[in-house]
Amino acid sequence: MIVCHCNVVTDADIRSTLADEDPTKPRSPAQAYRCLGCSPDCGRCLVTVRRILSDARAAACPVGCAICPSAMHGQHDHVPHEHAHGHEMAHREVDQPERATLVAAE
Repeated sequence: MIVCHCNVVTDADIRSTLADEDPTKPRSPAQAYRCLGCSPDCGRCLVTVRRILSDARAAACPVGCAICPSAMHGQHDHVPHEHAHGHEMAHREVDQPERATLVAAE
């Protein structure tokens, strides 16, 4: 099935980027596109490409996702660690106080 009409990239093309034993296999749509020698254009395919990569990694995982610490197979891949700041610092409202005021008012 064609997943990217801009570059005529199929789901098989995306899965082929994961086929070899190279440890630097793509983990994101942008990396998969680079492996294929192109780049996303309109971006409508990115969710589908991300899902294909995630599903392929999950299917190839020999130990199962519940205990696989390295791949996380499309899950939230933020490794737990101590922060000098809270996670709220990553939200746009912190960088855009006027937006925070609008959100609070809604």
